[in-house]
Formats: sequence, structure tokens, C-alpha cells
Amino acid sequence: MSFESLHGIVALCKERHLSFAQTVRALEVRSSGIEEQEQYKRMAGLWAAMQDSSRNYDADLRSASGLSGGDGEKFRLYAAQKSTLCGEPLSAIITEALKTAESNACMKRIVASPTAGSCGVLPAVLIPLYRNGLAEEPDILESLFVAAGIGQVIANRASISGAEGGCQAEIGTASAMAAGSLVFLRNGTAEQVAYAAGYALQNLLGLVCDPVGGLVEVPCIKRNVMGAVNAMASADMALAGIVPVIPADEVIDAMRSVGRKIDESLRETGRGGLAACPTALRFCNAL
Repeated sequence: MSFESLHGIVALCKERHLSFAQTVRALEVRSSGIEEQEQYKRMAGLWAAMQDSSRNYDADLRSASGLSGGDGEKFRLYAAQKSTLCGEPLSAIITEALKTAESNACMKRIVASPTAGSCGVLPAVLIPLYRNGLAEEPDILESLFVAAGIGQVIANRASISGAEGGCQAEIGTASAMAAGSLVFLRNGTAEQVAYAAGYALQNLLGLVCDPVGGLVEVPCIKRNVMGAVNAMASADMALAGIVPVIPADEVIDAMRSVGRKIDESLRETGRGGLAACPTALRFCNAL
């Protein structure tokens, strides 16, 4: 058994008395031959790159299209006034999601997690915890293995491609990965990790991919925010002991089925949804 199902990973956790992260690493050794020491080295590199993306955010930089840039700083300044409806924890997450997703649009270095278009979700939930001393780096790395295992199962059972499955496959998967990693960091059980991933994905089921002008900017950047906030809510529901009616693997299978039914115009072609709005068309004609 490799990364075929979240249920299978949870079962192995129980059978071998291992954590979700330990089980993912063991499965990775079996499937790729990459030993755990090398896995840690690579994951530490990815975590460092995520932090660099945040530190190197340039508020003055704009994308080539002019559609994006600067909103991460704008939200940071707004949050600094302590007048947000979301409060400090969510405000920090929103800021980080905007910064990383904008950096992607502005051709800065990011970590595709699982894709470039959804790169802001996972660092948005992890970086604030780390900066505020609520999670140590070794624990963050462990949680990233949890996220990787969730992402691999979704990739194997369904898709992580917006062109194949709509935005549910990109932001939805990223949100599921982030939710599971958060539960792990809060010492949730392996079952609760799966619960959180399932909640996050089912909440975004059917989300279409409709980038204006075919560019990964509008609405993609703001959807990173939504994916991160959804991950927080999903993790808390799982940690509260709320058991989902539909198992996570069935949610993944449903996402695959829904993705196949989404019209081509709503799968990254830039021809439907928001991409077909009058303002979007005027923008495209002006390019």
C-alpha cells in the first residue's frame, strides 16, 4: 500500500503505532527509495523557501499584467490598526496568503504546494504559528510531511490540476493539506487529520477555475486567502471531535467526479466564470 487512501494511512498509523508524519515518511521510502534523512533535508529546504517568499515580499512590485501586487502590504497595514473583523490570528493568515500568492504572480520564488496557483495556502497557516512561537521548526517539518501525504493521496485518487478538475483540485487540495497539518501540530489523532482534510475539501467542492485572461491572478490570489481560512475552520472542527458524515476518501472521489463534469470553460481556459465577465473581457481586449 502506498498513497492510495487516507483511510489506509490512518490504518497504518494505528497498526504500527506511528504518527501520521512517520507513516508518510515510511511510505515515501517504500515508494521512492528516498531515505528519511534525505527526506528531511529536502523538506527543510522547502520550508526555508516558504519563509524566504514571505521575507522577500516586495510591496512595490506589480505583476506584468498590472492586475496584482501590493495587497499583502495593504492588508498588513490595515491589520496593524487592530480593527479587522477577523482578529489577529486570521489577519496574519490573510496577510501571508496574499503575500505569497502575489509573489507568484510577480514571478518571485515560491513553493508549489501543491501547485503554484495555490502556493499561498500552506505557508499562510504555518508561518504565523512559527513566528509567534506556537510551533517549533521540527514540528513544522513534521506537519509538512502530513500535508505532503494528504496531497499525494488526492493527486493519486483525483487531481491537483485546475485544468483537469477545476480550482477545487488546486485550492481545495491545498486547503486540505493545510487543515491536516494544523491538526497534527495541535496533537490531533490520525483520524482527526483525515477529518480535517475531508472537511476542507468538501467545503470547496465544485470550485471552478476561471482565471481572468488565463493568468494566475484574479481570482486566484484571493482564493488562496479563502483556502487558508477554510483550513483553520476545518482543523478546529476536527479537533473539536466533530466526525464528518462522509469519509475523506469519498470526498476525494466525489471531487474527481465533479471535476470531470465541470465544463471545459471552467477549467483553467479563461473562457467562463469570472473570466467571461464584461470587465474581464475589457481587460483582455486592452492587453
